Amino acid sequence: MKQNFTVRQGALDGVEAFLSVAEHRSFRKAAAELGVTPSAISQAVRALEARLGAALFIRTTRSVGLTEAGERFLSRAKPAFEELVAASEAARDLGLRPAGLLRLAVPRAVVPLILERVMVSFHQAYPEIEVEIAASAELVDVAAEGFDAGIRLGQFISPDMVAVRLTPPFSFVVVGSPDYLRGRKRPKRIDDLRDHACLRMRRSNGSIAPWPFIDGNKAIEAIVSGPLIAHDYPTLLGAAIQGLGLAQLPGPLAKAPIADGRLEALLAPFAVTTPGVFLYYPDRRHVSPKLRAFIEHAKYRSAKAPYDATTARKSRKLNRANSS
Repeated sequence: MKQNFTVRQGALDGVEAFLSVAEHRSFRKAAAELGVTPSAISQAVRALEARLGAALFIRTTRSVGLTEAGERFLSRAKPAFEELVAASEAARDLGLRPAGLLRLAVPRAVVPLILERVMVSFHQAYPEIEVEIAASAELVDVAAEGFDAGIRLGQFISPDMVAVRLTPPFSFVVVGSPDYLRGRKRPKRIDDLRDHACLRMRRSNGSIAPWPFIDGNKAIEAIVSGPLIAHDYPTLLGAAIQGLGLAQLPGPLAKAPIADGRLEALLAPFAVTTPGVFLYYPDRRHVSPKLRAFIEHAKYRSAKAPYDATTARKSRKLNRANSS
């Protein structure tokens, strides 16, 4: 059976009035400092004394002094009240301007997709914000674990989160280095991957991720094999560049190595598309200035990336296929 509890009200009522009277040794001067009437100050102090069960002041027509109880109360209440005021100002300051520690939960796979190109410019724009990045493959409960927000591929975000797009949709591409492909038959169909060394990713739940593709309106997951299993895309990228095998990577991560010839894109007609990278947080009503600053800055930086219309069309087609 539930018990009824009440929250004690007015624990600090009258303390500010008491401290002001104690400082000035005058009810009138305390009233002027706090912008109220002397009568209001007197009532507040009397209520405090009644609550404490002890007189705090010795009052005469010419002076105001502290009783022994008043001296003891002053010695403890003054530093405690000053600390409360300082705490309030610190909290108010963080609520008014972008400053403080911003904690982000980010899977390792996403770090090279967005954070590496955002962090330097963000620090230059907001030097009073410290950013802590917890890079992990685990699905993190940002509210329970004290993070301001998380960043993740859109398909893995819980529907009860507020999600902010940071990148356009992009495809996952199969790539291989010229050294690896030299003397080997390039795969033309998904089934051709059986004849190739494929570098794979282990998921946070311990399973090895299949390679997703789309063939027309049909979503396919290919079970591949090869010499390397990694826990992050940068490791797979490096291994593919070194010629260890084929890798399936996020398009933005593979873009530069493809452009400079270190990698070659393969099986492009079957490339599957992810909704993109999103920042997520639990409550739209309480967005701190530091988080709002990061959101706007990351969106601005991401807007500079060209939007891939072909990728967007594939994304919509895949979504329709998966929902049917």
